[in-house]
Amino acid sequence: MNKKRAVVLLSGGLDSTTTLYWAKNEGYDCVCLIFNYHQKHKKEVQFAIKIANLTNCEYQVIKFQLPWSGSALIDKNISIPQDRKTLSQEEIPPTYVPARNTIFISFALSYAEAIGAETIFIGANALDYSGYPDCRPEYYTAFNKLVQLGTKSGAEGKQIKILTPLIDKSKAEIVKLGVKLNVPFELTWSCYKGGSKPCGRCDSCILRSKGFKEANLINNYQF
Repeated sequence: MNKKRAVVLLSGGLDSTTTLYWAKNEGYDCVCLIFNYHQKHKKEVQFAIKIANLTNCEYQVIKFQLPWSGSALIDKNISIPQDRKTLSQEEIPPTYVPARNTIFISFALSYAEAIGAETIFIGANALDYSGYPDCRPEYYTAFNKLVQLGTKSGAEGKQIKILTPLIDKSKAEIVKLGVKLNVPFELTWSCYKGGSKPCGRCDSCILRSKGFKEANLINNYQF
């Protein structure tokens, strides 16, 4: 029996890696899309490639550059926030990249349709996140409707579905799921900065630490 084919958006972080392992555990034949969009550092790209190789997944690195700024992740003149004690879903932080998930999913949709994949996986979650509007469930509900209306596959009744298996999970629940799936957390990179070690102070590091702490586990990095 042929496996179901899926495109997985892989950043090399905790969430996307857990999503990849979840999809493989569900029997999907996964191909990974990794994005180099001229972010301030390339460590996440390096870690994503390691994960793809470790899982024996075919992968593509998509390289592009937005000719405008608007985000602390790509603009050297905008500082990445540190030591924020309250991460509110009502406040969109400077690390938001304008329409980034829309751009990423559009690439994934084109790739999925070209190779005959029926599913796109993305590791978005709506509970422990720092205010990104493109991590909300209603966003993915709307995008799935767009997929049906705007593709040859959809017009022929072969809809490609965007699935978000982590959307309603806390970071602690994601960590616990990853443990069950034998996710190599030590080979994932979550930090918004690209130093030799995670900064421990950006929103992503804080959320990661929170997840491991609430799961009663050590925040596992390998250096």
